[in-house]
Amino acid sequence: MIVVIFEVMPAEGALPGYMDHAARLRPELEAIDGFISVERFQSLTDPSKLLSLSFWRDEEAVKAWRNHAMHRATQAAGRDGMFAGYRLRVAQVLRDYDMVENRAGGRTVSSAA
Repeated sequence: MIVVIFEVMPAEGALPGYMDHAARLRPELEAIDGFISVERFQSLTDPSKLLSLSFWRDEEAVKAWRNHAMHRATQAAGRDGMFAGYRLRVAQVLRDYDMVENRAGGRTVSSAA
């Protein structure tokens, strides 16, 4: 499983436009084979910072999303002024468990070290 952590600081006045882009992209995102889930959060210490946390079956699914035409257009809009800044992190999930699975020792998602 792959996790993509996208921190974004919309440019001043650009938050409504960013949220509109995100809403239009959501059905496209959900149609990608290998997409698992996405959540968006607002920083408690810096209200101008948003975080999008998405989970994917594998890197091929992430690449499919990265190269999706509508997503590429939004990336370009971000670089062309919609974003004051951003940071993107892509990581492999090593373990994944919830409260019930934790009692049983969890489950290994990847054997990568």
